[in-house]
Parts: sequence; structure tokens; C-alpha cells
Amino acid sequence: MGYGAYVPRYRLPAKEVARVWTGGQGALPIKEKAVPGLDEDVVTMSIEAARNAMKRAGIPPSEVRAVWVGSESHPYAVKPTSTLVAEAIGAVPNVQAADWQFACKAGTEAMVAAIGFVGSGMARYAMAIGMDTAQGKPGDALEYTAGAGGAAFLLGGAQEALAVIDHTYSYVTDTPDSGGGNTRSTGTRQRFTGEPAYFKHITEAGKVLSTPVELLRLTTNMPFPPAQYEIPQRVAEMLGFSQKQIEAGLLVPVIAHLCWRSNYRLDRDIGYRRTRGSHLDGFLRFWSRLGCLCAHGHRAIRERRDRAPHTQDYIARRTEIDYAAMQGCAIIGNA
Repeated sequence: MGYGAYVPRYRLPAKEVARVWTGGQGALPIKEKAVPGLDEDVVTMSIEAARNAMKRAGIPPSEVRAVWVGSESHPYAVKPTSTLVAEAIGAVPNVQAADWQFACKAGTEAMVAAIGFVGSGMARYAMAIGMDTAQGKPGDALEYTAGAGGAAFLLGGAQEALAVIDHTYSYVTDTPDSGGGNTRSTGTRQRFTGEPAYFKHITEAGKVLSTPVELLRLTTNMPFPPAQYEIPQRVAEMLGFSQKQIEAGLLVPVIAHLCWRSNYRLDRDIGYRRTRGSHLDGFLRFWSRLGCLCAHGHRAIRERRDRAPHTQDYIARRTEIDYAAMQGCAIIGNA
């Protein structure tokens, strides 16, 4: 029914991290990363994205029957993020609210649950949010590439939607491996390769859904710096996708890795092409490391996409900060 994104204003250049830890020597994995402000966390950013989604949907908040927030960086150990978001958008008190936690997949799981909630008839509208303030140990590779931001989706009936989710699929194993080797390290020794998790899970999930010729765009979870773009590109090639189909999702260099949120280039909206009649045919595949969704767009996308800021608006809105300011934001944000 509606979607919304949010990326913080502040940007920490990778060269600034390198200046502090390596004297400015060595290759830079990305250009810069999005950093939350002193008064921002997963709660406040989720509220911004949720409000954008509600603006595009154009429905009363009181009709939302679920608000679910997926993150690996919820600010409270016990108090749920979702209740604060539901209160802020005016969806309380007659609403389900709960938090989801799953590195790189929490938001996707919330979306699938919302699909089931609406599809079963238990609710007319349900909201799923994926938001993170991803963090890394000072000097670690993650400090270069762990960013902040996310997206919100309001799910409703297909007959009034701006995009229809046709299929979902999840492929899960208990594999102790992260996405791409660069995301965790001890000194120079990389302990995670991506082979058992990233390649196997994405390819197995991808084989179940529609063929590349049916899709206009492919997006993958991408915890990789530019030097390792061949990793998601290799996955795309393994599944039969072209470079053009994947390029829209390559956002890591300008806002860093936001876990599952890295693959939502919402300013491009959901890919579509004009066909006969009012239906707009086209597909965008939403990927997580361990699951995927497939959707096609309707004409309503054009009618609603300018009701709220685009992702590109947030990316273009930037204020550069130094390392000390970034550490101050992180300390206060975790207090």
C-alpha cells in the first residue's frame, strides 16, 4: 500500500576512519557511511520511515492492525521498538506490536508475517519495518562499512496496492557464516567466507522463484565494498541475471551496509514497464541472505511515489562529520 525509507543526514567518510587507524594508508572499502545523529536510533528512524509509508498509502493510521519492526540494533533490551512506532504514527491502541531480530533478515521476516496477517483476513493493513544502526568495533572492517537507515512497508490487499508481492520463499540453515568475508575479521585473517551462507542460500532460494527474464531488477543483500562487487554480481550471473538488472541495488558505497535494507533503492520505486491497460508489468526481487520476495508494480506507484521523500533525497541530503563526532553519536545512541 505504501513504502517509506529513511537514511540519516550525517556521513562519515571512509578516509576519515583510515586517517585515525591506518594513518590514511591502504585501500578504502567504500566512499562513506550514513551515521545516526545524537538524537537518532532505530526507534526514531523507524518512525520517519513509517510516516513516509503512511503518506504514500493515504489511509487512516487507526486502520493499521500490526506494526512489526525488524532490527539487529533495537535500543532497548526489553521495551519494544514497535510500540513506540505504533504510538508515534497514531496506530494505537487496537494494534498488534512486536519486534523481530535476525541479522540481515529481520525486516524480511516481518514483511512475510504481514503478508500472512493480511492474506488470512486477520487484518486489512499491517506494517513491516527494517531498520538498523549497524556498528563495528573501532578499527575493524565493520567500522568502515556498517551504516544506518532502513525502510517501512504497509501491506494491504492486492486490489488497492501499488505493488503486489507474488511469491516469497525462505531457505534457512544453522550456518555460522556471514555474508562476504569482509564483515568480520580478526587482524588480517577473515573468519567468514560467504561460501556456505551467501552463495548457497541465495542461489537455492532463487531457483524456486521466477526466472530472470520475468524480472526487471534484482537486488541482493550486499555487505560488500566495491572491490567485492563481483560477489553479488557472481550470484546474479549464477542465477542468469544481467548486470543491468542488479545495478540499481548497489548502494553500499554511498551509505554503507544496512543489512537487509541495503537492497531497497526505493527512489527507483518498484521496477515496472508499461503494458496494455492500466497494469504495469515488471518485477523487483527483494533479497535477504536467507530468503527472497518477488513483486510487480501497478500504476498506483506513479500516483503515490511523490507523496513522501525518495531514498535518493535522503542520500543527497548529507552533512559530513569527523571521527570524534561519529564516536560521540555512537556513545550517546547506545547509552
